[in-house]
Amino acid sequence: MGMKGCGSALAEAMLTLAEIPYEREEHDYDSEAGRAALLQYNPLAQVPTLIAPDGGVVTETAALALHLDELVPGAGLLPPVGDPLRREALRQLVFVVAAIYPTFTYGDSPAKWGCGEELRKATDAHREKLWRHVEATIAGPWFLGARRSVLDLYVSVMSRWRPGRPWFAEHCKKLAAIADAVDRDPRLADVWGANFA
Repeated sequence: MGMKGCGSALAEAMLTLAEIPYEREEHDYDSEAGRAALLQYNPLAQVPTLIAPDGGVVTETAALALHLDELVPGAGLLPPVGDPLRREALRQLVFVVAAIYPTFTYGDSPAKWGCGEELRKATDAHREKLWRHVEATIAGPWFLGARRSVLDLYVSVMSRWRPGRPWFAEHCKKLAAIADAVDRDPRLADVWGANFA
C-alpha cells in the first residue's frame, strides 16, 4: 500500500532492486477511505504498508531494508555482514530515518500537531541543516563512497521533497549528484514514473 510521491517510493525501489515482484495499491492517507484501508494493517495509517504473501506486515522503510538485505543479500542494499562499511551504513540509515525523515512527519501538517506554520518553517530549516551535515560526511560518488546502497535510494526520493532538487544542486552538490545518478538507473524508471510523474 502506497501513495504517489511519498516514502512508499522507497519501498518500491528496494523491492525492484531486490527483484521481488509486488502489487502496488494507491491509498491516500489524507482521505477517509485511504486512512481506513491503511488502519487495517498499520496503526499509524502511513505508507508504505506492505503485506507479505504470508500475511505479515512491514511498515517502516528501514525495517524493509534490513529484511530485504536478509532475504536477498545479493541485491546490495547494504554492505555484507562482516564488512566494516556495514556499521557506517546502518548508522547513516538510522540517522536518515530518525533525524531527517521526522521533519516531514511534523512539518508537513503542522495543524495536526496543534501548531501553525512556524513549525513547518522550523522543521524545514532543521532539515536543511541536517542535509548539510550529511553532505559533509560523503566522499562520493555514492553515499558510502565507492559502493551503492539503499542510502542512495533515500537521497533520490527525499531530495524530491522540500527543499527540493534546486536547493540540493546549490547547497549539497554531492547529494544532488547521487540523486541524479540513482534517477538514471533504468531498473527504477517505472518506480519513478508511478510515484513522481
